[in-house]
Amino acid sequence: MNYHLKKILFVFFLITSTLMANAQLASITLDSCYVLAKRNYPLVKQYELITKSNEYTLENLSKGYLPQINISGQATYQSDVTQLPKGIPGVKVLSKDQYKIYAEANQVIYDGGVIKGQKKLQEANSMVDLQQLEVELYKLKDHVNQLYFGILLIGEQLKQNALTENDIQLGLYKINAQIANGTALRSNADVLRAELLKAEQQKIELNANRNAFMNMLGLFINKTLNENTAFAKPPNIIPSLEIRRPELLMYEYQNKVFGAQNNLLTAKNNPKLSFFIQGGYGRPAFNILSNNFDPFYIGGLRLAFPISGFYTIRNERELIRIRRESIDVQKNTFLFNTQFALKQQSADITKFQHFLETDDEIITLRTNVKKAALSQLENGIINSSDYLREVNAEDGARQNKILHEIQLLMAQYNERNTTGE
Repeated sequence: MNYHLKKILFVFFLITSTLMANAQLASITLDSCYVLAKRNYPLVKQYELITKSNEYTLENLSKGYLPQINISGQATYQSDVTQLPKGIPGVKVLSKDQYKIYAEANQVIYDGGVIKGQKKLQEANSMVDLQQLEVELYKLKDHVNQLYFGILLIGEQLKQNALTENDIQLGLYKINAQIANGTALRSNADVLRAELLKAEQQKIELNANRNAFMNMLGLFINKTLNENTAFAKPPNIIPSLEIRRPELLMYEYQNKVFGAQNNLLTAKNNPKLSFFIQGGYGRPAFNILSNNFDPFYIGGLRLAFPISGFYTIRNERELIRIRRESIDVQKNTFLFNTQFALKQQSADITKFQHFLETDDEIITLRTNVKKAALSQLENGIINSSDYLREVNAEDGARQNKILHEIQLLMAQYNERNTTGE
């Protein structure tokens, strides 16, 4: 393969890759915006941090089953020591300064279920943290809805603006013909030109607002959006009224935390059994009659029964019960507010549906009036201001339909987000 052919293929590959990349961004949907916004939001990194933190904590708790080793030492001086009767052969006076260094290893045999309870509590707390993060990320859908439907609305308004400009241009063409024939004043054309400039200003403002919305949405989804990006209009939906919001799962996980705390309270007050061994070097060792430095060791089983825990366990269980009731109050409040929001959104959906039932009829009537006005303008029966009034009336009717369609869609998808469908 010669050099020139390789160069041509390389350029072709670059162009194809660029076209494919552009094709991927050529259109976008509302659901894909939800996914991209959640994936690119900085808070999503918290998922990994919570997961790693949970893994390390569980690993540390598991090490509680390993032997626990402590190394200690002490040097003391005491005011008096045990005195033995004088005259006993081989017995020396004990020193008042004493030294000891030793190591002790404890191996849990039965901890009453404390470590297992701590691990259950840690896992429950980790699930709550993850679900709280899910709740925060779910709020992104509201922001995406506002921006996405705002872009759709402005896009439809730009289309209507172009139709209005066309109507004004058509009227201006008729008036210019009359002016050329000497049957109309130039001021009639000036009225239409002024309205045409006004429509152009509206177009500039709409484009500026649309670009601002696209820039904000692009920031959320980490994509570059421009005037060539096609925003797919989502279909009308009938959301389920069953509430399945992530907050409900969070309340459920919080109740599991309280259950784990209750179990841990029981475990902490259970008897504990362990094996221990201690060895060291000091003066005196276990033979208190020896005044020499000697090694020593001791080993055995240790049983502990923490009776003092029963002093407070009743109050601690009551505190857990109160916290559980507090979560139930929060859950019921959330459900009440959600149901209230759904009632409002359902009323809005019904209202926009009723508006749309008559919008087409209003547009038809206004279009007929505008066509008649154009004919009257052409025949000199009315002036340009009268014609503009009818053009603007039809434009207003079409704008209302556009607004009602987008408002209905937005209300439906807001209701879907409110229920958590």
